Formats: sequence, C-alpha cells, structure tokens
Amino acid sequence: MAQARLSGRDGFVHTIETAAGHTVTFDEPERVGGSNTAPSPTEMLAASLAACTALTLKMYTDRKGWDIDGFEVEVDTTYDGNLPVGYHIALRLPSHLDEEQQKRLRVISGKCPVHRTLATAIAVELA
Repeated sequence: MAQARLSGRDGFVHTIETAAGHTVTFDEPERVGGSNTAPSPTEMLAASLAACTALTLKMYTDRKGWDIDGFEVEVDTTYDGNLPVGYHIALRLPSHLDEEQQKRLRVISGKCPVHRTLATAIAVELA
C-alpha cells in the first residue's frame, strides 16, 4: 500500500507513506505548475528502476563473492511530452570483472522486479 496526501494548500507537493512506514515527498517541475521541491513521480519511477537494478546486482554479487565496489547504474528516460516512453540503463561495472562476469551481470540486471514490471503489461485498477 502507498497513500498520498497533499502537503499544503498551494502547489502539487504530496507526501506518500508506504505500508512499511516510509515517507517520500513528490512534486512536479515548475514548467507544469509545481514548485520543483521534490522529484516528480516519473523521475521517481526512473530512480526506482536504477535502485532496483543496483540492489539486485548487489544481492547477486554478494552471493557470488564478487567485488563490485564503485559500480553505478544510470537510467535515462525518453519522454513524449510528459509521458515516459522508454528507459536506457547504463551499467558501469568495475574493470577487474572478466567478460563472462560482466555479461552475467547484464542478464541479472534485467531480472529486478521493477524492470520486469515495466517490461510487461500489468493490471492497474481504479476503485
């Protein structure tokens, strides 16, 4: 569960509380009437993809005992107006990993739950 609440009378700032009790703030850019005080929902979707990919790789490499200190995941979003229509994930892996390890990590990166969700059509119901 996630619940959104307007944070004030003016603007678009909303505070989201998750089922685990975490709080996240969202806003919209100034060009669409927001105050740009927090990420937009579409920015957070790209951030979720980057975070999920990084966490998935870290879990996998911890199990394998591989050192990936300093690795990075960057997600670029392609927009059609305000609608995200594509994501490009760039993995920056340590140079000491061999070609087979790098290839395996590219495969594993596509297995994170956010990647799998975005890559398939899922049901979204409005109650």
